[in-house]
Amino acid sequence: MDIPVDLKHKPVIVSDNYDVVDGRYANSSDAKGLSLGLAQWNERGKVEISAKIWRHTGEKWSRQSEEMPLHRVLDLAILICKTKLYFSNLYHTDKKDFPNYPQIDRIGLQGNAMNVAVCEANEHIEEDIKLFDSCLHQDDEILSERLKILSDLLKKMSY
Repeated sequence: MDIPVDLKHKPVIVSDNYDVVDGRYANSSDAKGLSLGLAQWNERGKVEISAKIWRHTGEKWSRQSEEMPLHRVLDLAILICKTKLYFSNLYHTDKKDFPNYPQIDRIGLQGNAMNVAVCEANEHIEEDIKLFDSCLHQDDEILSERLKILSDLLKKMSY
């Protein structure tokens, strides 16, 4: 299925078969493609690149397709890595070993910091942490494969 090129987001680089590799949704995903292109919110003289996840209902392209600036995609990758690291250490330590709990970390970005914390406002947080941890373990092979590829690419780029 070809990603639309006549909409406001203008694809430049595409993965038009994302539905066959979409983690646990592979071969049954409504996320049919990924693209990097010119953002739909561009104004004359102000161009930004965005990443887009293209969803298809089976009949038409979905309004649930998502477009994000590239820095947000990377911020999500950072959050995923920090979360995976936190959960891998959760069984090796106790809450008392996290002196700033619920805060997990503050990651310096652009002269400030992105907070990473356990959501204590969630009234079911203890139960949800267990469910989240279970999902991380269940998807470990899917996530680890992608993180390994990302790590290799970052090394090739001298990061």
